[in-house]
Order: sequence, then structure tokens, then C-alpha cells
Amino acid sequence: MLSLLAPRTSRGFVLQRQTSTVRMLYFFVVALTMFVLPLGSIVVEHLSSPAVSLPWLFGKWFVFWGVGLRLTLAGARQAIQPRFTAKEIFHMTSDEALPLVRELGIANLATGMVGLLSVFAPSFILPTAISAGIFYGVAGFRHALEKQRSRNETIAMVSDLFIFIVLAAFVGWSFLSRP
Repeated sequence: MLSLLAPRTSRGFVLQRQTSTVRMLYFFVVALTMFVLPLGSIVVEHLSSPAVSLPWLFGKWFVFWGVGLRLTLAGARQAIQPRFTAKEIFHMTSDEALPLVRELGIANLATGMVGLLSVFAPSFILPTAISAGIFYGVAGFRHALEKQRSRNETIAMVSDLFIFIVLAAFVGWSFLSRP
């Protein structure tokens, strides 16, 4: 069925299938890092250590998976292959913005690395949640203002706003629960 709908080129419809696979991979990575892995880690640690507060576990595991792994992967891809972000998220067709997307990638990579290291240095969790929360909140609201969002931009918007809410709740809880 796909071959009937795909435009024929000298290479058949392989390019369209690759693009579809890349889009599905993007969705899969976002779903894993923003929902499945953090929630699974929270459940496992809560079952093994019920005395640890749930808000702390949410902060710990969403910073590790949702900030650490997701931004490290996104940052590496943006630094190495900026065209995907430029085209699929920002709808840019020229190569003029690629150096800027690469710099965004390096910033994402740096924040992501701190998020990954937070599992070994718990003092990194709150500062990473604050900085990443601001980033995700601004990015999510920017995506929400787009009138004609692509599928990938909608995925980015939903996941960005979701993690913004989780991180903001964790930051609020962290400050309100201080003695």
C-alpha cells in the first residue's frame, strides 16, 4: 500500500520510508525518555526504597532521563546533524541557520551531561531541574504558538510542556519542603 502512495524516484520510495523511520524513531526516543523510563525508574526505586519521597524520585528520574538522556541525545544529533532540527522542528530550508543549531546542540549536550551526572551527584538535580525547566517551558510555549505545527513539532511541544510541569512541580516542592 505504501508503495502505491509513495512518489517514484530513481531510488524508488526508500527515501520516504527512511524519513518515516526517522520520525518514528524520534517519537520512540521522546516517549522512552520523557515517560516510560522515568516512570519505570520511579516505580522500581519506590518499591525498593519506600521511605524515599515520591517528589524527590520524580525530580531525580525526570532530570536523569528527561533532561540527561534526552538532551544529550538531542544535543549530539544537533551538533553532528543540525539539518534534522532545522528542517523538522524549525521548518528551515536553507543551511544558513545550521551553525546556530549546532550551538544549540552543544548547549543541549552540556545540560544533558549534567542531568546524566546527577544520578551520581544528587546536588546537581535541583539546579539542573531549574535550568532545564526554563528551557523546556520556553521551548514548549514557543511550539504552542505555532499555528501550523508539524508532527515532530507537536511531539516536541507536548513533551516539552509535560517535562516543564514535572520539573516546575519538583522545584516548587524542593523550595516549599525546606526547613
